[in-house]
Amino acid sequence: MLEKFNFDEIPMTFDSFKRAELGEKLDRLQRIVSNLDIPVLILVDGWESSGKGYVINDLTRELDPRFVRVEVFEEATDIDKDHPSVWRFWQRIPSRSEIVVYDRSFYYQVFNKDERTDKKLKQRTHELLNLEKMLINDDTIVIKFFLNISQATQKMNIKELEKSENRQYLLNDEDYAQNKNYEEHKKWFGKVLEATNLKESPWHIINAEKRKEASKEILGITLDKINVGIERITRERKETQAVNRSFVLEKDLLAAVDLKQTISDADYNNQLEKLQREAAELVYSCYMQDIALILAFEGMDAAGKGGAIKRLTRYIDPRSYKIYGIKAPNPIEKEHHYLWRFEQRFPRDGDMVIFDRSWYGRVLVERIENFTTQKEWERAYEEINQMEQVQTDHGSIVMKFFLMIDKDEQKIRFEDREDEIDKNYKITDEDWRNRGKWDDYYTAFNEMLQRTDTENAPWFIIAGNDKKFARIQVLKHFINHVKIELKKERS
Repeated sequence: MLEKFNFDEIPMTFDSFKRAELGEKLDRLQRIVSNLDIPVLILVDGWESSGKGYVINDLTRELDPRFVRVEVFEEATDIDKDHPSVWRFWQRIPSRSEIVVYDRSFYYQVFNKDERTDKKLKQRTHELLNLEKMLINDDTIVIKFFLNISQATQKMNIKELEKSENRQYLLNDEDYAQNKNYEEHKKWFGKVLEATNLKESPWHIINAEKRKEASKEILGITLDKINVGIERITRERKETQAVNRSFVLEKDLLAAVDLKQTISDADYNNQLEKLQREAAELVYSCYMQDIALILAFEGMDAAGKGGAIKRLTRYIDPRSYKIYGIKAPNPIEKEHHYLWRFEQRFPRDGDMVIFDRSWYGRVLVERIENFTTQKEWERAYEEINQMEQVQTDHGSIVMKFFLMIDKDEQKIRFEDREDEIDKNYKITDEDWRNRGKWDDYYTAFNEMLQRTDTENAPWFIIAGNDKKFARIQVLKHFINHVKIELKKERS
């Protein structure tokens, strides 16, 4: 994309406009997207010393500061490196009322820091493009700019910055390295741009030889792309017809579970502590090897998730793990992509996080209760698989437990909760109401298990009519899977 770029032949479409005039138009447009709950993400990348700060100032100057945010991304920190490469970008995606500008894009690390090989480029861009596509599918308008300057202009800009009192902040080794090896960098930048040039969010290569003209061009393109995005998103929101679904349940996985399996009290007591201590030792091994553990527990209401988690963590150092009981999203979480609140909680390398209910709510309660559209929950299976793949590609261990009980056992447990004072808090009218939708949930559970059971992030279906049997099975599956994972070579 850069090889064919001719600075003398690139027309400036918005040259006749004033920057203030374009900024005021963007200010009006900001109020519109905010009222429509449409997030906007603008990525500003390019050569060092190309004027990114200059154009970002013009982009944001006229906007309402309550609803605009500029995030600066440079080299990944140690905390960033303890997570998949997309993690730090997930933390700062726009809410549905914001325009967010990234000073340096998702791809800064790829442009400037990563090993310059096809293998590394493919791996990194696969993760980043998946994030970008998820945001676009969630009604985010994504606009990408790359500021392009000639070697001579970059050299001149560097000399100007050297005169500044703030030169130690404005210049670094990267500026000089790019200018010295300009052609080499140009070739690599072009390769990255081509690999990340999506139809839905193409790169706009900006002639930044003259900053004022570049700034006007970016303002004008931003206005055009937001208007196009508004039209696309409002049209898609009106398309309420059902998605043509081709899914066919290959096997009733839940019907195949033998719920009559039990364990005697003597066997339970003989096995429990030994398994608990072995699980704790494995968690410590993961800590020593900087391997994150992510566990998700799902199941029928009253299936015993809390009890199984309590027995699993009995001897694990409480400093090394966190447990999150997931409920309905709060107002801030509703303002973001549904995976955002889970990305906030994913562990850094060496730690463990357990979710009592999880991101699978998207294809369970949100599906059954019509909290989301069919188009959105249908898309979620692939998005969830991709998210889990990103985690395991990073080296994390992801495992998921589904605790199954039958309808009669659930009724007994509900009634017990009502009768026992110390368990009253566990039963609500909502639980009884959901019980009336048993068949709908049963269907959704089966589809979830079939479509998201992957080699890298498997489901373990646990027979739960006997609570003690279920607890032992969770421990055994946990121990076996972690042992297998620890034998694998990690990069």
